[in-house]
Amino acid sequence: MWTTENRARYDRSALRYASDLTDAEWGVIAPLIPPAKRGGNKRTVETRAVVDALMYVLSTGCQWRALPTDMPARSTVYGYFDLWDYNGTLMRIHHALFVQCREQAGREASPTAAIIDSQSVKGAEKGGRRSIRPASTRARRSKGRSATSSSTPRVC
Repeated sequence: MWTTENRARYDRSALRYASDLTDAEWGVIAPLIPPAKRGGNKRTVETRAVVDALMYVLSTGCQWRALPTDMPARSTVYGYFDLWDYNGTLMRIHHALFVQCREQAGREASPTAAIIDSQSVKGAEKGGRRSIRPASTRARRSKGRSATSSSTPRVC
C-alpha cells in the first residue's frame, strides 16, 4: 500500500538512474560478491558500478552496446556477468534475496510445497538450461558458402 513512509522508502529520484542500488540494497549484495583473486592486478573498477550497470541492462532491456558512457565499459560489465554466472555468484545473490523476501513476508525461508502443471512438465521434458557453457563448444558452420567447398569451378 502506498503510504507516506512507503513512498519515501521506494523513492529513487535521488539516484543517478532508477535502476541503481541504494546503500541498503548494496549492503545486502556486497558480502555475496567474491573478492578479487590473489596474485593478480588490483581491481580497477568498482564492483558496485558493475552491479549498477547490470541492473541498468536488466531494468531497461537495452543492448550491451547501449550502456551509458558513465558506466564501466560494456566488455567489463559483460565479463563480470559471465564470470558471476559461471561461478554461481548470481545464484547466491538470487537465493539470498529470495530468502530475505520470504522472511519479510512472514514465510519460511524455503517453500514447503510446489505446484507443477502440465505445461511445466512439457517444458522440462524438452530440456532445460544447457549443462555446458556455450563458449566452450565449437561453432558449426555450413560448408555451402565456404570457399573450399564451392560447387562451381574457379576460373583463373
